[in-house]
Amino acid sequence: MNEQQKKKISKFLSYVLRHHPELIGLNLDENGWANVDELITKSKRESHQGLTFEELDEIVQTNEKKRFAFNEDKTRIRASQGHSIEINLALIPQQPPEFLYHGTAQSNIESILEKGIEKRGRQHVHLSQDKETATKVGMRHGKPVILTVRTQKMFEDGIEFYLSDNEVWLTDFVDAKYISN
Repeated sequence: MNEQQKKKISKFLSYVLRHHPELIGLNLDENGWANVDELITKSKRESHQGLTFEELDEIVQTNEKKRFAFNEDKTRIRASQGHSIEINLALIPQQPPEFLYHGTAQSNIESILEKGIEKRGRQHVHLSQDKETATKVGMRHGKPVILTVRTQKMFEDGIEFYLSDNEVWLTDFVDAKYISN
């Protein structure tokens, strides 16, 4: 499978596993898990990607952002984070490092420094452990700006953080008082 095919499949999986499982009539459980056989069957029947298990396995194993995960026996699959639909990833609150980073576009800075970082249509605000990852995220939205978030201070103030399976830090909201650029 070439990189273009992988990208196309990854986008399709993100769409159905994070946002619109109903597109192919896919059932997700309360934790966002889908039955792999059902995903394969429905992707073919609905004349979308027509996925095979081997393709799914390759995507899960090689996706550099680790966007998807199998359960232990590879009978179920889910997106690691980034859902706009209500699911419970069953994450346990954790203490974050002193600082985390948020990549955004220059055009968003004024609003963020005034209102904070909102989750908008997603379940959580996403924060990165390093500036390089935050830069890549910010580049998707325009000229990137990297914001430093004082996450240890947030944690001390009683705000919960979670670490997703693919090591993205998640929280509900970042007040502007914790942000610097």
